[in-house]
Amino acid sequence: MVRVGLARCEPTYDGISAPWGPGKNYPEVNRLLGDSAGIGPHNEVYAAVRAALYGLGLDAQRYGTADWNPIGDLVSPGRRIILKPNLIRHWNPADDGRGGTVGSVITHGAVIRAVADYAMIAAGADGSVAIAEAPQMDCDFEQIREIAGLDKIRLEYDRVLNREFEVIDLRREAVIMRDGVIVDRRPLPGDPLGYRAVDLGEESFFTGSGLDPNRFRGADYDAGPTAEHHKNGRNAYLLSETVLSADLVINLPKLKTHKKTGVTLAIKNLVGINGDKNWLPHHSLGSVDDGGDEFPNSRLIDRVRSRATEIARPLLAKGRALKLIQVYRQIETATRGDQFIRSGNWHGNRTTWRMCCDLNRCLYYSDKDGLNLGADAPVRTVLTIIDGVLAGEGEGPLAPTDVRLGAVLASTDPVAVDLVAVRLMGFDERKIEKLVGPMRDEGQRITLVRDAEDVEVAELRAGAQELNMRSLDEITAEKVFEPHAGWVGHIERAEKDQ
Repeated sequence: MVRVGLARCEPTYDGISAPWGPGKNYPEVNRLLGDSAGIGPHNEVYAAVRAALYGLGLDAQRYGTADWNPIGDLVSPGRRIILKPNLIRHWNPADDGRGGTVGSVITHGAVIRAVADYAMIAAGADGSVAIAEAPQMDCDFEQIREIAGLDKIRLEYDRVLNREFEVIDLRREAVIMRDGVIVDRRPLPGDPLGYRAVDLGEESFFTGSGLDPNRFRGADYDAGPTAEHHKNGRNAYLLSETVLSADLVINLPKLKTHKKTGVTLAIKNLVGINGDKNWLPHHSLGSVDDGGDEFPNSRLIDRVRSRATEIARPLLAKGRALKLIQVYRQIETATRGDQFIRSGNWHGNRTTWRMCCDLNRCLYYSDKDGLNLGADAPVRTVLTIIDGVLAGEGEGPLAPTDVRLGAVLASTDPVAVDLVAVRLMGFDERKIEKLVGPMRDEGQRITLVRDAEDVEVAELRAGAQELNMRSLDEITAEKVFEPHAGWVGHIERAEKDQ
């Protein structure tokens, strides 16, 4: 059985502020932070992270004592631990009366702080803990640092522990966008340790898919790099050396819907460990009838739009015709709205889920020395802790509507933890290829789960002691999430299964 810790808490971040301390003298945290642990209001989000780690069964015999060291079950003292949150963008467009806030877009700072404290305990004084993330190209990272309180956390560790807490933007470039068009670019320092090209070759999830790499389109205008790194037996990704050389990676996703993969969660969150998003296939050009997955059918309006986009790509790559294309986008939005399917934003996307699973295989089978595809099992442990305190539905991952869920989930198996999250959303994992693919896969496994019966859930209330052991089928949704528009009617769990 594969275990998932599920902690329930009040579904809000209200009443707490950066640096998001525990506000309570838990024995193990008091040993780390001293009297400062009890300063400020009680932080129930912190308590939920603590409960999820307890539910996962880490260092269970010492729970409740000053020596409890849950993450120490996964990494030795003196090692390097990297936290990888979801800091995709610094605002939510749905914060205009549609019920969305940035709290349902990014991993909250209170979750990051709680995990960082336990990582500090595990790493010890001779080890190190850092954050590394490659957000969307138009993300203002300085604003993200402020919203998540990352610098206040960093200063707290410097003041109380005299220890460094590095925050790394893994992107090599940031952009400014207007009306969906890149109008300016700014180079960034990127990963201080550089990047590593990891080539899965024929061990990629794209092998045997029938998809044409020449149709692959990535996150930028030049389609050349996207196809170049995924054809002629090559399936390569440019990944962060800071992440790949870490002794332990802690994945901190947000629980929300996603336009290309149905949900984001653990598996999708590893998109943020790459250094060049244009190495990542996001969709395949054309309709399903043409062998693509850009849109579902061959309606004239969609074919014309696709062709116009292809004509515009080389112009935009050279910084030409920006104003003309901006005007076109404005007219398109005014006439068609935002609900029509484009760029693979629907349930028929056969490209993005494979890319996400590839990134997981790259991480789980890589260590400091390189890729180990000959290994019988993953050579790396990744701990996942999902922030579902305030979750997101509808137009995720960028413009979700807030859902007050009040859940934090933890597991060392990415599929197991995603399955529990999907059940909490009222979705059917059998309709999500990002989960079905790894479960049925016969290659280098990224999960021990082959069936829902392989998952057990240890559920408890934040601050409680008694674990309630449940099967996955006992995890149900109090509220069925609204899917992204391109997934409506194709991801929900049947009423009889709720």
